[in-house]
Amino acid sequence: MKIGILTGGGDCPGLNAVIRGAVIGLVQQGHSAIGLRHGWKGLLDKETVPLGLADVDGIERTGGTILKTSRTNPYKTEETRKAALESFKALGLDAIIAVGGDDTLGACHKLTQDGVPAVGVPKTIDNDLSGTDVTFGFDTATNIVTEAIDRLHTTAGSHERILVVEIMGRHAGWITLHGGLAGGAHVILVPEEPFDLGAVAEVCKARRAAGADHTIVAVSEGAMATDVDSFVTQDKSVDEFGHVRLGGIGKTLAKELERLTGQEARHVVLGHLQRGGVPSAFDRVLGLRLGLAAAHAVHDKDFGKMVALKGTDIERVAIATAVGTLRTVPEERLEEKRQLLSSIATVTRTA
Repeated sequence: MKIGILTGGGDCPGLNAVIRGAVIGLVQQGHSAIGLRHGWKGLLDKETVPLGLADVDGIERTGGTILKTSRTNPYKTEETRKAALESFKALGLDAIIAVGGDDTLGACHKLTQDGVPAVGVPKTIDNDLSGTDVTFGFDTATNIVTEAIDRLHTTAGSHERILVVEIMGRHAGWITLHGGLAGGAHVILVPEEPFDLGAVAEVCKARRAAGADHTIVAVSEGAMATDVDSFVTQDKSVDEFGHVRLGGIGKTLAKELERLTGQEARHVVLGHLQRGGVPSAFDRVLGLRLGLAAAHAVHDKDFGKMVALKGTDIERVAIATAVGTLRTVPEERLEEKRQLLSSIATVTRTA
């Protein structure tokens, strides 16, 4: 069989590991692979590259994706839908392995309903896909956020400031929660739990009164205060899947906290730093395993499935499971966060 492999949506540490694992698995079972460049755009435009063992040698150690990516939606219109189906046939493909998040896998699911044999691989640094315990890329992103917060403690303390760290996470606060706890943030604000601005300001004031020289506030880009009902956005534009561009909550929050507390406040937007660079050891191994498992699913002609991490095992679940509901931070994890941060306001020892 001739299999097309694509990576869609935002780039993510571990993508190249998945590509290598898939190519190894396909070649070992007598199949061939080609890469569809720039995600679903590569299918629409018939833009391909060969993928043999030599082409993927050692790429698991590198960041980004050798196939490039885009946020192209093959189901944006009826015309693009037909073009995707026609391109699949014109390229002589027998199946597709689609590596991506909710949008990419959503399109993959629709293609399977239209008769295209496909297998999905869950990808997102946000860790918000259902059907899998962990997504590759999350571990690397969390490590980057943790290191950033570690560094920000020293500059915030030196200047006796409030420092607001804006972290990726539209609807799910997994990176902010894990990075914030690991990095010792004093306030952690996530989309799942609307925050009271006055309460945040009180934490900052109580810490200063107790002798602490700084406060670190970790906030997801999709977090919202209790008195608002919309995201803070960069502008009004949307991508092909209808998503607005988030950004600005850190700046807004820092400005308001300075006004309410009288303490100097600054903000830092980590942005694409969270996606960049080489993947962690965990994400390299997970990516390789998921890619290999996807190749096995193709060989078994078990289409319409997504390979997923369940405990320490790789299993197959219906793609529909992944795209039906986002995996957000559950209440029990939010309660753990509240308990762990409950004494922050009175701690005088600086980190």
